[in-house]
Amino acid sequence: MAERDLGAPSKLRKLSVVVPVYNERNTLVEIIRRMRSVELPDSIDREIIIIDDGSDDGTRDVLKQLGDSTVRVVMHPHNRGKGAAVRTGFQVATGDYVLVQDADLEYDPEDWPRMLAPVLSGKARVVYGSRFTGERRNMLFFHWVGNRFLSLVTNVLYNTTLSDMETCYKLVDRALLDAMKLDADRFDIEPEITAKLLKRGVRIYEVPISYTGREVDEGKKITWADGFSALWTLVKYRFRD
Repeated sequence: MAERDLGAPSKLRKLSVVVPVYNERNTLVEIIRRMRSVELPDSIDREIIIIDDGSDDGTRDVLKQLGDSTVRVVMHPHNRGKGAAVRTGFQVATGDYVLVQDADLEYDPEDWPRMLAPVLSGKARVVYGSRFTGERRNMLFFHWVGNRFLSLVTNVLYNTTLSDMETCYKLVDRALLDAMKLDADRFDIEPEITAKLLKRGVRIYEVPISYTGREVDEGKKITWADGFSALWTLVKYRFRD
């Protein structure tokens, strides 16, 4: 698929980190501490945007104590889904590049510099952090199969070689995001972003990241039903104008 209408890459002067949150009271303080402590080049400002998606476990009480000049908190009045929270974050982000960061400690902000490196060297406008090429806590077999299957379907439909389409860690040039209309409200935001980038001919750069996956009994929210939704999303956008 040929690149088209992509414009010039944005210069990375400010990084916006969008953090969708739903009932993450136990991990929120630690993830914010980690995000604040990441060392970025002096030339790059950071903006952390937390979207609370209608939490009802005390997360909102924690957030009231954490907002400051580096952390902006936006509240959804009720739960709408991860995709809706991510889209809200994209709408209010003011950075040149936007990175999605889950709040559950599965993804380590210490990997941010690794994500930024291809952008800073001019190699990429979109960088994905792959859970399957770096150090990781092994996930359950059927979760592994589901993730690899969806990546395979992505590769077949869009003529690419991604190892981890479903990764949370997606770093995207803000100009590319502004050129896309995103609609997903749930976990299908991941395949929607990927499909629409690839449909425009964007080449995605992957880097290895560490990963500490959790399971349902530890608070993981994505289910097999979301896998079927992701599959349909990939097929739908491949053949839709």
